Amino acid sequence: MRDIDSIDSIEAASRRLAVALDALDAAAERRRDSDESVAALGEQLHVLDADRARLAGDLDQASARTRILETANREVAARIDRAIATVRGALAAED
Repeated sequence: MRDIDSIDSIEAASRRLAVALDALDAAAERRRDSDESVAALGEQLHVLDADRARLAGDLDQASARTRILETANREVAARIDRAIATVRGALAAED
């Protein structure tokens, strides 16, 4: 009878060990998946940071171009105003 109890105890302990090993394997797999996810997120963050830097450079260039165009626009508007004044002055002188 003791031999049967010992065998049952060993079998129960063996089953518990198998369950524990399966749980450990599952936990290790989850950890590997988590590590891979962290690495993928790190790569995405790197790509996003590179995009942000590129877009910031593009924005700086566009802002500089806008300032140049605004300055040119003001200069052209001033020239047009002077030309209109000159034409009006010439027309007034003829009257």
